[in-house]
Amino acid sequence: MSSHTLLALSYLAAAFLFIVGLKRMSSPLTAVSGVRWAGVGMLLATAVTLAFMGGVPQVNLLLVIIAILIGSVLAWVSGKRVAMTDMPQMIALYNGMGGGAAAAIAALQLASGSESNVTHAAIAAVGGFIGSVSFSGSLIAFAKLQGLIKKTLRFGGQKLVNLAILLLTVSCGVAVVSGIHADMMTVTLFFAFALLLGIAMTLPIGGADMPVVISLYNALTGLAVAFEGFVLDNAAMIIAGTVVGAAGTLLTQLMAKAMNRSLANVLFSNFGDSSGAAASSVTGTQKAIEASDAGVMLAFSQKVIVVPGYGMAVAQAQHKVWELCQLLLDNGVKVRFAIHPVAGRMPGHMNVLLAEAGVPYDLISDLDEINAEFETADVALIIGANDVVNPDARSNKSSPIYGMPILSADKAKNVIVIKRGQGQGFSGIDNALFVLDQTRMLYGDAQSAVGQLIQAVKAAG
Repeated sequence: MSSHTLLALSYLAAAFLFIVGLKRMSSPLTAVSGVRWAGVGMLLATAVTLAFMGGVPQVNLLLVIIAILIGSVLAWVSGKRVAMTDMPQMIALYNGMGGGAAAAIAALQLASGSESNVTHAAIAAVGGFIGSVSFSGSLIAFAKLQGLIKKTLRFGGQKLVNLAILLLTVSCGVAVVSGIHADMMTVTLFFAFALLLGIAMTLPIGGADMPVVISLYNALTGLAVAFEGFVLDNAAMIIAGTVVGAAGTLLTQLMAKAMNRSLANVLFSNFGDSSGAAASSVTGTQKAIEASDAGVMLAFSQKVIVVPGYGMAVAQAQHKVWELCQLLLDNGVKVRFAIHPVAGRMPGHMNVLLAEAGVPYDLISDLDEINAEFETADVALIIGANDVVNPDARSNKSSPIYGMPILSADKAKNVIVIKRGQGQGFSGIDNALFVLDQTRMLYGDAQSAVGQLIQAVKAAG
């Protein structure tokens, strides 16, 4: 068997592992094994690539191995230490590194002039452009989620400025590909403008839309890798990039649909922070409740639906929440968990937290499965969720989130909301649920508040 055939078969096996891994990641029951399958595929692809790097100077091969070892150690350490609340920004950061790597490959190919084929040069330029935008945009998304950038930058004529940057980038790219001005300065300007475009596109986007943006940049990174794989004639890069690009695109569409917004609206509207608050102000007063009274209400309920949100993640209260629910189940109360597609800061955020706490999968339902049950629930217990239970999305046409599918917590007989204070949610929109007659607010950190509920339920029993 020739080395070329063995390499091709190895890449085919790696592609199979990627696809199987991605398929298994679609279910919480098999997600962990799916990550392992995909990891084995990546290990195989990396190993055979190194093994068949013929004609490469030993010093270069050594540098590649050192880079892989350093990256692996950094990823292992950071992955072990990162808190679940910081996982979205870590995903944004790692995703940006993938886009940056693809852009670096394109830059090397274009700057060296090794692409004499116009088609290959064009593909390299497109991949470099997409990778650069994904790299710089992902870094801005990381900075926003990490709190390093706390203000959303907007100014008059911003869209025209972004359009001008795009046209300059395309002009430089055409000049490089056509060979008219294929010098180092033009190549540098091409990538500089592409990086600037990623920054300019992401800075105006509010924090509430960051999960969709991260998913979009994930798709762009996959496409960039696929394009550069074609340029390098590397089947593993083409397949892995295509799979990631397709998965990221589908996820972006699903998240935008869950918010009842188009991708263009996410990227180019002014929604996503406190700018939308004025249009969604509500009338009414929030009514507080003591933990002892809320505990009695839960203990004597027949059915309780728990709606977790980012507040639960921040307080790391998922274990306490499950302890409370186990206590209710032991008392004969029917308990369900309701998960909105965009709850938290990334897709599946709440599912991962609940799985970490040991909540059985059959108690967890998504929006379509659980919404009809709220009318029969004695209590809807909201733990740190906000926009995903805001009834204005259903009834108030002036609200920025009007039309967004929500969990119908307002249809429960009673609503208990655990919230740190009376402030607005991440998107800066007042929540009409909090002032309804059947709603009571239990103020405080989620972990502390749930701990008080546990004691109250025990005392009531």
